[in-house]
Amino acid sequence: MQIPCLACESRFWPDDYFRACSDYNRGLDLVSWTCPSCGNRDDLRVLPGELGFGYPCRGRFDVHARVRVPGLRRQRGDLRLDISLDTACWRVPSRIRPLSSAAAGSARRLHRAL
Repeated sequence: MQIPCLACESRFWPDDYFRACSDYNRGLDLVSWTCPSCGNRDDLRVLPGELGFGYPCRGRFDVHARVRVPGLRRQRGDLRLDISLDTACWRVPSRIRPLSSAAAGSARRLHRAL
């Protein structure tokens, strides 16, 4: 089974598709994917048996389109998402997001006040 890019309609074998996943946002439970063919970036949610495409909206991820991938499974880790299909497995790491300078400054001021 091949999985399509929704922008350019290129189709990819699962290994090529999931190796193009770059970041897992655990808070919104979404994966960032960049098409190897056209460079389009999509956010998607890995669901049992399907991929859900959509957009972050009001602090959550709304799925608007679904692509069935029979046998697709997922396992959330603390700092990663493990995606498996048949005997293959791909690990998508979470990117550690640094505190913004404003937030870091606030935390230091709060600490001194205590």
